[in-house]
Amino acid sequence: MFTLIKKEKRARRGRLETVHGVIETPVFMNVGTCAAIKGGVSTMDLRELKCQVELSNTYHLHIRPGDRLIHDMGGIHKFFNWDKPVLTDSGGFQVFSLAQLRKIKEEGVTFASHIDGKRIFMGPEESMQIQSNLASTIAMAFDECVENPCEYHYAKMSCARTARWLERCKVEMARLNSLPDTINPNQLLFGINQGSTYEDLRMDHMKRIAEMDLDGYAIGGLAVGESAEEMYNTIDVVEPFMPTEKPRYLMGVGTPVNILEAVWRGVDFFDCVMPSRNARHGNLFTWHGKMNIMNEKYIADGRPIDESCQCPACRSYSRSYIRHLLKAKETLGMRLCVLHNLYFYNDLMEKIRETLDGGYYESFYNKYRIVLGERSEM
Repeated sequence: MFTLIKKEKRARRGRLETVHGVIETPVFMNVGTCAAIKGGVSTMDLRELKCQVELSNTYHLHIRPGDRLIHDMGGIHKFFNWDKPVLTDSGGFQVFSLAQLRKIKEEGVTFASHIDGKRIFMGPEESMQIQSNLASTIAMAFDECVENPCEYHYAKMSCARTARWLERCKVEMARLNSLPDTINPNQLLFGINQGSTYEDLRMDHMKRIAEMDLDGYAIGGLAVGESAEEMYNTIDVVEPFMPTEKPRYLMGVGTPVNILEAVWRGVDFFDCVMPSRNARHGNLFTWHGKMNIMNEKYIADGRPIDESCQCPACRSYSRSYIRHLLKAKETLGMRLCVLHNLYFYNDLMEKIRETLDGGYYESFYNKYRIVLGERSEM
């Protein structure tokens, strides 16, 4: 299903064929936690924004509106009118980050809903069942995402438990995909590498889960407070042990510079709430650096956010007008900014693929890892 088309040093150009269409990699997945992008962005908009994959959250959709309801509505694709691939994360990160009260056992985790305090149990089997009901293209294995920094002994025990949970996820996924009423019997399963920032734990865990012959592999537990250098080092440590012929996913990352660095280190898939979250506060990404459109210097600026951008906002509106909308707390301003940032991220990935196809990613990487990390002076 995954074809490695070309390599430039460690950077990879690939293609993943799924039941819901082809994913050209490297790819950024646009995050719609509750089956919608925050900021009033529809799936119709996503098509215009060059989105290939939408990502939704197992935990949130299980709590509201409920995965059984989505199943009865025909699965998540029909539910929110999207005919391209969808990845659902396992809910593990939310269980450990949102739940104030939780109890971890070998069977799984008992926790209190952040909505109404209702006690819920989720383990590997339950996570797979929820994701099967959602009928996403790619399901993520249920894992434990430890705090960072994490004490070494606990991180080691957690890695072992996550590996055992992964074995159970694989068995349950196979069972679910064989049932006659399963909406997507071709659902793919990605495993998740953990180990905090401990090199030996990361390597050992990656070796162990690589033996399970899954559809793809993710690096989890990063972008949770560690430095960029620690994150890049973790990728460097793990990458040699990730199967070459399977897609690689860096979870929850990140800035445009983070993406350029991770592609350079051999990563294929990315997701992050940053482009939409930043946009809602007027913090925008452009090809000449980062911009805060709330700054006074844009009050009478008739130019688009980025003159080289072809997003709906840049094609039709000025910096001055968008700034006014945000200042007036008009939701259109937030929407236009989110449209711009998502388009920028998808356009960035398209250009990365073009440079890999052309064999000049290294020069593109060396130029834009500096430019995109600076504040725009334009």
